[in-house]
Amino acid sequence: MQTSRGCPPGSRWCNRGGSISTEPRINDRIRVPEVRLVGPSGEQVGIVPLAKALELAQEYDLDLVEVAASARPPVCKLMDYGKFKYESAMKAREARKNQAHTVIKEMKLRPKIDPHDYDTKKGHVVRFLKQGDKVKITIMFRGREQSRPELGYRLLQRLAEDVQELGFVESNPKQDGRNMIMVLGPHKKKTEAMAEAREAQAARKAERQGLPVDEADQAAEAAVEAPVDESIENAEA
Repeated sequence: MQTSRGCPPGSRWCNRGGSISTEPRINDRIRVPEVRLVGPSGEQVGIVPLAKALELAQEYDLDLVEVAASARPPVCKLMDYGKFKYESAMKAREARKNQAHTVIKEMKLRPKIDPHDYDTKKGHVVRFLKQGDKVKITIMFRGREQSRPELGYRLLQRLAEDVQELGFVESNPKQDGRNMIMVLGPHKKKTEAMAEAREAQAARKAERQGLPVDEADQAAEAAVEAPVDESIENAEA
């Protein structure tokens, strides 16, 4: 791989076709005459020659890290770069663990659905909304049913009223070819539903193990659930 002309030594990925490094320049990789220096406690030291900044880093037994390369002069900070990288990785990991993506479930119904099937489908919708998920309701018309769209509309209205304590109509019923579609959104946020599910799971586990109430509360607080990926799940009619 050939290097580009005019690339200074120690610069970030200077090779043609190579990916750009996201790592900041540190210590002797910094190649500027002077820097705006920030001390280890965040105090402003001011503009100093690079040699002076490296000397101070050595005195404090810290690294000189370029934190704002586009500034003129670049801003550098004295810090323990290894510790900084570790703490940043832990924060990113914790953020990913607590991340909750919206999941869209899909429930399919026929306009002339019998009462037992309707109750079963409604039960699924209730469960999805309690979990903090959106639900896409699809009414499927076949044959002559296509000439009676009001049947589907009334069925969607009925379902929305039956679950109004748990969800709301996010997208009003609309015709889409042979189908009629409505989207229900949960009143409860996904993160709240996940937290309640973790607490309930920990409480059930504590009850099975016969733990005291205070230990059961600690178990509920310590319960951790993996993040949910965004997806669309179908429930066939």
